[in-house]
Amino acid sequence: MRLAHLELPFFDDSHRALAAGLDAWCTGHLRHLQDASHADTDAACRGLVRALGAGGWLRHCVPAAHGGASAALDSRALVVCRETLARHDGLADFAFAMQGLGSGPVTLAGTPALQARWLPAVARGEAIAAFALSEPGAGSDVAAIACTARAEGDDYVLDGEKTWISNGGIADFYCVFARTGDEAAAMGRGTRGLSAFLVPADTPGLRVAERIEVIAPHPLARLRFEGCRVPRGQLLGAAGEGFKLAMRTLDIFRASVAAAALGLARRALDEALVHARGRAMFGQHLADFQLTQAAFGDMAAAIDAGALLTYRAAWQRDVQGLRTTRAAAMAKMVATENAQQVIDRALQMHGGRGVQVGSLAERLYREIRALRIYEGATEVQRLIIGRDLLADAG
Repeated sequence: MRLAHLELPFFDDSHRALAAGLDAWCTGHLRHLQDASHADTDAACRGLVRALGAGGWLRHCVPAAHGGASAALDSRALVVCRETLARHDGLADFAFAMQGLGSGPVTLAGTPALQARWLPAVARGEAIAAFALSEPGAGSDVAAIACTARAEGDDYVLDGEKTWISNGGIADFYCVFARTGDEAAAMGRGTRGLSAFLVPADTPGLRVAERIEVIAPHPLARLRFEGCRVPRGQLLGAAGEGFKLAMRTLDIFRASVAAAALGLARRALDEALVHARGRAMFGQHLADFQLTQAAFGDMAAAIDAGALLTYRAAWQRDVQGLRTTRAAAMAKMVATENAQQVIDRALQMHGGRGVQVGSLAERLYREIRALRIYEGATEVQRLIIGRDLLADAG
């Protein structure tokens, strides 16, 4: 029953085997890693990346030509991995996800030399990746990016800030989006003129300006670029095509955010079922009350609704080869919002124990909250869906 949802026709036997293998690996490896290092988030993430690489799981974050598991990034494999990892441990899911998202622009648009240099190391867990798009004045509004990259001889020189950068402070390289060309000189707004660069963490002129603490701890930082000189060979794709590259990357990985939400919600439901069966009250058990049974009905339906949208988005990209901007936005919006409701109800069933710091319900509650914001907040997903519908109707 634990992996029954993978019997849906969206998946192949290879995906089912992947889920079973990773589930077993998590059971045998993650508890030790949690006990050993979760008190130090940076050390925990480094350890998780190494362990996931050694286990072969990060091979699903890069293409086969560079040590990956399949010829191209397989969206269903990403969904399966993230749902499975999140069900066991949110930080393990984060470590996996950032290897994929952080290296995604290199996979999609890096030169052969950059791909050969960095992608095999990502797959082995020997290089930690980061995706540097957001800025103090440009989160959901990518068109407001102000970080500039001016051409100077054989280099580009980056100046500006990035913030809310996951893996900031521990990454070995950053995929950085900055404004180039005439628009950079004019500091104009808009998505035209954005370009992407691979910037190794030890590049002079790049520094971690601030570490950021959040309710579900993971490495997060504000970066500062001051005369940061990057060779032209580290441009990802064509100059001025950075916005398209960022959106292509997010289209692939946005459905996997939904999958992580499913993993957290399934764990919350599992724990709530066990608690309700065992919790004696008023001469019976919590599970015997009709209110409890109705809540479980709502929770199960909410999870399945998010799952169907998530698996559809991944399947459409893998099998039908479709552009999945709208489908991925729907999946991300519904799965994360529904997971928040499921986890909130599970916490409520646990009563006072649910809000006790360190309890599983409390941890899941903190972990789900961020997923409704990063890689596009719920409100942004609504706009994406609506605009895409209007474009088709026109």
